[in-house]
Amino acid sequence: MNTLESIIIGLTLSAACGFRIFVPPLVISIAVIFGHLPITSGFEWVGTYPALWAFAIATVVEIGAYYVPVLDNLLDTLATPTALAVGTFVAAAVFPDSDPLLQWTMAAIAGGGTAGIVQALTGITRLSSTALTVGLGNAVVASFESIGAITLSVLALAAPVIAIGLVATLLIATLTKFFQSRATSKE
Repeated sequence: MNTLESIIIGLTLSAACGFRIFVPPLVISIAVIFGHLPITSGFEWVGTYPALWAFAIATVVEIGAYYVPVLDNLLDTLATPTALAVGTFVAAAVFPDSDPLLQWTMAAIAGGGTAGIVQALTGITRLSSTALTVGLGNAVVASFESIGAITLSVLALAAPVIAIGLVATLLIATLTKFFQSRATSKE
């Protein structure tokens, strides 16, 4: 895998962490176990069956918890810093094996930043859904988030260029909407 492809995969998986924290590590674990993804040295443990089981259980619990009213909004509070950390972790796990300072700096800024932006978007969406539907629409939001995490994680490995295109579109649309709303509120 070349350097650019590794970076694209890392950023896409980080973005997926913003939707669901444990889906990307689960996908990475499966891909490493079956030999479809080379992993950076020091992260070989991700490709073990105990890690696979841990990520699988965490994924099922996380996805299920987002369908419980009130708990979903509480999880968003906890998910934001966790998404930053796991987004950094997944990026570092697939970024090229190079100078550790460069690898972790890129992972924290690009991976953690991407995960944080997507997580902020999902948190705002859930709060809006709660306000507009008294929480009844949150299950629909949770479903779209889970589908987004799974789709981005699988696309990151199967079609990285398409996946990063989706991430770029999502980030540009989110940031554009944010700056437009800030400009409108200042008027």
